[in-house]
Amino acid sequence: MAYEVKFSKKAEKAYGKLPNEVRRRIDTKLDYLRLTPRGTDTKKLQGYANTYRTRVGTYRIVFEIEDGELIVWILDVGHRGRIYS
Repeated sequence: MAYEVKFSKKAEKAYGKLPNEVRRRIDTKLDYLRLTPRGTDTKKLQGYANTYRTRVGTYRIVFEIEDGELIVWILDVGHRGRIYS
């Protein structure tokens, strides 16, 4: 069963500011997350109950998974130097 991907306001704003090529690569990763949100390249963030990150080159996608509702909430998207600050 495929998950639905939804963006927080912060993630939507950050995504809109990214270069087109990066957005295309992130879109490909989001398609993958719809099918396998806990894939092999997904890491759980320490100190958070249900928050994960995945890599897209030097960019990161931080997200939460709601298994009961089959939703992947994108919390933030950005360059690795900015994403954790």
